[in-house]
Amino acid sequence: MTLQEAREKIASVDREMEQLFERRLEAAAAIADWKRQNSMQVRDEQQEERVIARNSALVQDPEKQGLYLAFLRETMRLTRLYQHKLLEGARVAYCGVVGAFAQIAAERIFPDAYLIACHSFEEAYQAVLKGECESAVLPVENSYAGEVGQVVDMMFDGPLFVNGVYDLAIDQCLIGTADAQNAQVRTVVSHPQALQQCRKYIDRRGFEVVETSNTAVAAQQVAQAGDPSLAAIASAQTASLYGLKILDWNVNESRTNTTRFAVFSQSKVERSGAGSAFILLFTVSDETGALAKAVNIISDRGFNMRVLRSRPMKRLPWHYYFYAEIEGDENSEEGRQLLEALQGVCKTLKCVGGYTSGENALQGGESI
Repeated sequence: MTLQEAREKIASVDREMEQLFERRLEAAAAIADWKRQNSMQVRDEQQEERVIARNSALVQDPEKQGLYLAFLRETMRLTRLYQHKLLEGARVAYCGVVGAFAQIAAERIFPDAYLIACHSFEEAYQAVLKGECESAVLPVENSYAGEVGQVVDMMFDGPLFVNGVYDLAIDQCLIGTADAQNAQVRTVVSHPQALQQCRKYIDRRGFEVVETSNTAVAAQQVAQAGDPSLAAIASAQTASLYGLKILDWNVNESRTNTTRFAVFSQSKVERSGAGSAFILLFTVSDETGALAKAVNIISDRGFNMRVLRSRPMKRLPWHYYFYAEIEGDENSEEGRQLLEALQGVCKTLKCVGGYTSGENALQGGESI
């Protein structure tokens, strides 16, 4: 069998497996409905072990048997995730705990979803990659503190697409224990970006600062410590969630403090029409005028760049990639011609998705 023949055979088997997988999910949906009616949990470990025991006898070769059982366990894991989705609705990951700004954003973008709290941006991103969640809502930029580099780097290095960017107004508050007085506070705890947004206020008050993974975790720590000299910088909504008192309102320096949250998913949602924009990540050769060539191509073809900035490449010291947001539709004839022209001057070029402006301001809920 030639290499091409082997690849064609694999492609044929893949098509058959896709059809069989859909049939398996149809049966799983019927089982999920039965479990719902009988108030049963999704996972039935005893049944899974019976399936493993039964199917292990189907493959005689010990080496192939181990691989097949690993494949079967992964198939059952994905089937469970599908049943969870049917029973609970779409699952959306975010970084933080209840009350974090990311949770507030995720709740407003996906009001009917089942929200999954993760300990880090990476964990939320991986939850989508592993199929545990349909989407992840992660911050990409703050109007005062700038970009969230770790998330933008995952955009560059990872395979997920951006299917929307949403703006959430951020009003930071100083919150403390129920018996605390403003004058008692000596130390504030919060996420580094929140601390940066409130730097002038912190300096004026002479507070010591302690960094945490996010603002809601800071509120948790204050609630658990019960120390009136310790306060958190977080939202008003977070204060009410953890039984804390607002000691000072709107302590962030900028009155237009806004964080942009991106929705990451496995598949790309095509968008077009007024207000459409797409996100390009690219690298250029380390030579004079290389970046100018790329920028001129974008300009000469009538596309407007809303954003252009550089990020250091972690694996190549003193090398950079570029992040650009461009008005228009990358799937239009003009957009395709633009990408084709950029391929000629960019070492790497990646369109990670986009958003529609004018529809991205998150409304509703109390002032936060």
